Amino acid sequence: MGLDWIGFGYAALVASGGIMGYAKAGSVPSLAAGLLFGGLAGLGAYQLSQDPKNIWLSLFASGTLTAIMGVRFYNSRKFMPAGLVAGASLLMVGRLGLKMINEKAHER
Repeated sequence: MGLDWIGFGYAALVASGGIMGYAKAGSVPSLAAGLLFGGLAGLGAYQLSQDPKNIWLSLFASGTLTAIMGVRFYNSRKFMPAGLVAGASLLMVGRLGLKMINEKAHER
């Protein structure tokens, strides 16, 4: 089993986005949400690295961010940061969904 580099990269993107939101606009909610969801995504990537069937925390973090940032992008029509995070989160949800399907197929 190798490390989930894509998952760790996604976690770094989310956490750095929160840090950038704080640095540019002084937004404490952006910092808190970025670090919280980046941490959850990082922990989920670690869990996925240990056990390929353990996708639930990663799926929760990316699914929640897909919904929240997707609504923000829909309302603002601004790609940065809402569109970028929504798109990356949607790709993660798709990737994790494919992992689930592949794991189910290998069980048979």
